[in-house]
Amino acid sequence: MQYRTLGRTGLRVSVIGIGAGGPSRLGQRDDIRTEAESVALVLRGLDAGINFIDTAEAYQTEAIVGAAVAKRNREDIIISTKKRLRGENISAAELRAGLHDSLRRLRTDYVDVYHLHGLRPQQYSYYAEEILPVMQALRQEGKIRFIGVTENWSGDLEHLMLQRALLDGHWDVVMVGFNLLNQRARETVLQPAIAKDIGVLIMFAVRRALSQPELLRSTLEQLIASGEIDARAINLDDPLGFLVEEGAAAGIPDAAYRFCRDEPGTHVILSGTGNPQHLDANLASFGRPPLPPQISARLRQIFRQAHSVTGG
Repeated sequence: MQYRTLGRTGLRVSVIGIGAGGPSRLGQRDDIRTEAESVALVLRGLDAGINFIDTAEAYQTEAIVGAAVAKRNREDIIISTKKRLRGENISAAELRAGLHDSLRRLRTDYVDVYHLHGLRPQQYSYYAEEILPVMQALRQEGKIRFIGVTENWSGDLEHLMLQRALLDGHWDVVMVGFNLLNQRARETVLQPAIAKDIGVLIMFAVRRALSQPELLRSTLEQLIASGEIDARAINLDDPLGFLVEEGAAAGIPDAAYRFCRDEPGTHVILSGTGNPQHLDANLASFGRPPLPPQISARLRQIFRQAHSVTGG
């Protein structure tokens, strides 16, 4: 397992993190797993060397994470969770109550990273001025170790909220959408985060468009139609097939994870799963070497202007 230092937090984190949200939510979204099976899945990841788990109030998986962590040494595990933000701004009291509820479900008395979840650009000023001081107070109380913020990528494709957050420098950790289909965050988020030593969590490294061939084809057709990629650079009959044909990767998801893992400025690449075999395949990807330089360069070239899709 490869580990990195999560920016200025000093936390040593596994480069692959268990994502307890996404399309699967540890197998709970469509009830494909019992709670016991989902707990066992988290334990399987922890026993393989993963030490970073990301969950959220909104995911309804905090209790599962808590049950798994209770079976291992809490101090060896880094828990990231998030406070749900609604259409109307939440109050300081609601933030405090939300954290206390999360701590109860997680069976812990502190959270390593506590985020505002899916903060939109138009909300930023209120939360930076009114709620951030409450989070800082909670950190002083020992209930939060580090303060984070996550974006609503589908509604903020230009990463405007995170650009403001990085300028302010108040946030220890940010979560950003980034994948080989949309690399716009490289200049707007990742490079500024490097300059300020901010921890970076990557979401959407692999979502449906990178794991379902028909959806990948339609996504690429959309990008060709909008002029964001050159039709001559892609074979729509075998989208991104060169990754496998040239022996660079075991498959598109494998290449996608490794592409994000080795992007400068990234620390934890979140990987959601609902079954042990999928988890094992993801772990295998993170154990492989970097993509060949010519392959990474080709992916950057093909998608250099892509900005309108998330891969979700």
